[in-house]
Amino acid sequence: MERTEVEGGKGTVAFRDDGIIHLLWDSKVKIEATDAHAAMATVNIIADGAEYPLLVDMTATASLSRQARSVFGIRCAASRIGLLGSSPVDRILANWSMGLQNLPCPTRFFNSRTEAINWLLLPEPTSRS
Repeated sequence: MERTEVEGGKGTVAFRDDGIIHLLWDSKVKIEATDAHAAMATVNIIADGAEYPLLVDMTATASLSRQARSVFGIRCAASRIGLLGSSPVDRILANWSMGLQNLPCPTRFFNSRTEAINWLLLPEPTSRS
């Protein structure tokens, strides 16, 4: 799994063998709007025009600015997003992010990597005509 550094150097993105795109934020990073834009651009480049489940590892993220939060509300190549964290602060940041009125795709917070991956790999619901 080859990792691509997000512009600005605060995280990496990789396309996993199971078809999940993995965004890994560096420990104790402060995510600003420019970082969020750079991360989403990298995800879109790796997806190459398709949509994939996105695992966002935000374990030990220090902070998420209001402007960054709004960027994460913009549609990207993610078909669904699993936010992975391990601390109460991670959960607070995730809940704050998920507090957006119109998330671009199904999004959930997980403490367990296995549970996050299992949810991300669930089949997409089929639309009824």
